[in-house]
Amino acid sequence: MNMKLTHSSTFAVAFLALAVISARADGIPAPRDVPYPAPVRLEVVATDLDHRIFQVNETIPVAGAGPLVLLYPKWLPGNHSTTGPVDLLAGLTITAGKGGPRVEWRRDPVEMHAFHVDVPVGTSALELSFQYITPNVEQQGRRVMTPDSLGLQWEKTLLYPAGHYARQITFEPSVKLPAGWQCASALDGAQRTGDTVRFAPVSLEMLVDSPLYAGRYYKRFDLDTNPKAPVQLHVFADRPAELEAKPEQIDAHKKMVREALALFDSHHYRHYDFLLAISENRTRIGLEHHQSSENTVGLGYFADWDGTAAGRDLLAHEMVHSWNGKFRRPADLWTPSYEVPMQSSLLWVYEGMTEFWGLVLATRSGLWTPEFARDALAHYAAVFDSARPGRAWRNLQDTTNQPMIAYQTPQSYPSWQRSVDYYNEGALLWLDADMKLRELTRGRRSLDDFARRFFGDADGQLGPVTYTYDDIVRTLGDVAASDWDAFVRQRTEGHGPGAPLGGLEKSGWRLTFKDKPSAFTANLEKAGKQTGFSYSLGLSVSNKDGKITDVRWNSPAFKAGVAPGMTLLAVNGRAWTADVLKEAIVAARSAQGTVDLLLRQDDSFRTVQIDYHDGLRYPHLERIEAREDRLSALLRPRT
Repeated sequence: MNMKLTHSSTFAVAFLALAVISARADGIPAPRDVPYPAPVRLEVVATDLDHRIFQVNETIPVAGAGPLVLLYPKWLPGNHSTTGPVDLLAGLTITAGKGGPRVEWRRDPVEMHAFHVDVPVGTSALELSFQYITPNVEQQGRRVMTPDSLGLQWEKTLLYPAGHYARQITFEPSVKLPAGWQCASALDGAQRTGDTVRFAPVSLEMLVDSPLYAGRYYKRFDLDTNPKAPVQLHVFADRPAELEAKPEQIDAHKKMVREALALFDSHHYRHYDFLLAISENRTRIGLEHHQSSENTVGLGYFADWDGTAAGRDLLAHEMVHSWNGKFRRPADLWTPSYEVPMQSSLLWVYEGMTEFWGLVLATRSGLWTPEFARDALAHYAAVFDSARPGRAWRNLQDTTNQPMIAYQTPQSYPSWQRSVDYYNEGALLWLDADMKLRELTRGRRSLDDFARRFFGDADGQLGPVTYTYDDIVRTLGDVAASDWDAFVRQRTEGHGPGAPLGGLEKSGWRLTFKDKPSAFTANLEKAGKQTGFSYSLGLSVSNKDGKITDVRWNSPAFKAGVAPGMTLLAVNGRAWTADVLKEAIVAARSAQGTVDLLLRQDDSFRTVQIDYHDGLRYPHLERIEAREDRLSALLRPRT
């Protein structure tokens, strides 16, 4: 619409906008730290596996007649973003009591997650009925329900009354499961009648932090039998054979828990429940919660132990969040309820340090070998030193805004645009900090000491206890005096050139490239069903159909005109396969010719010639013999 405004009409539009904002501010009460007068009853029916729909029935007591605002959770913990899928809520019907007259609702004109209701006189409770329609295909979003298992995030299946902190609203949750299915959750007081499971009353805050997994094939493993703080691994799978774990595999998970407790010298959960789904039909996820974590992986977690190793730091990463992110939480990420905006300036701590400790704990426990961990660090280092030219314009600190800019949205050129790089580049920052502490103290102190000081107090308490940037810098200084503010700012606000690899060199290792992929790289390519040439031609290709899945900005392939989404049909006149392309790259090393790719883009075909002669290149680490091997000291078990 093209509309020319006069001075008076411009004023009228501005006045109307202010009126709308004022109406919203007045119409949606701000959260207060006062109790909601009575518990909300929530009943979720999770039996419609054919249509993959959760049916929700909710009873919300009300104090009397008048306006009431009901909110669908919008800003979700762990996502750090406005990811509450209100678009998947359907069929909302409200009545004044059971069998009472229908009560009309009105969606807020500005805040789409808010529903305005006028409660009729004489009404003591509103009865809500609606459906949460989960995605059937990947393009619609995260698939959470299959014929064999499901994941229930309670916040997707409820509305809550505005005007109260989440910790001040009590819910009485229950779920009806498909016949004979088992379930697991960190919620307390489970009582089963038939296929309906009821849980003890719980605050909305803890309910949102306590998802449920269920399925027809299930096995439980006890990882820590301490009665004061037990830890269990609950495994659900598409196939019974995927549940079979060897004793040494479970022993490594047990040791991971022991290593975490030794690292932090505390626990901040009453019990901890790993929820693990092994499925090719559910979308993969790793999401932290205070006393549990949601983890969905592809087939072979136990059955193909070596072939799926790259993802085996997942559970360690998510458990670390019980300390870093849940017990101790960045002050600007904590909000009293789920309509209040979050900020994420410290995600290089929240996620970056957690990524660092996930790698370390996976190695200390035996889930990874030290060689595999070094391969992972080589991958992180190469990505940010060679394959992230976007660091030249976008620093690490700005990537912490990515969840709010575009949550998990695919990018055309991630090497230039950058996404959630605060994970792995953040891990390199904390490796650097660990090595600096060891260097300053001649090996007497390390980031382990920071972890105990920062996360180890108030043993047994849940929190959350918030922290700021100044708290981080001050605690680093308490471990070993140095200008930590300058150290951190250089790495979070700088632009290079190159990645912050000082920690690697201080550790006694350096990044190098070889013509064979490491075990970690091979694992990643297998999991992604693609072959990577990021450090040679600068592209990656799907093994299934030859689609170009990624092109590194300003790489030889980029300069030749290759773009993501094209389909590779032939290499130097031969039908495309990964081996054919590798052979062409090797041949070009000793020849003057180009690597010629026949590509299809939409309905056009063309050949591009890539002038590249440096052979195959894959990241590895090599020892610096003149330096002490501090990396091995970092990765050495503590228990």
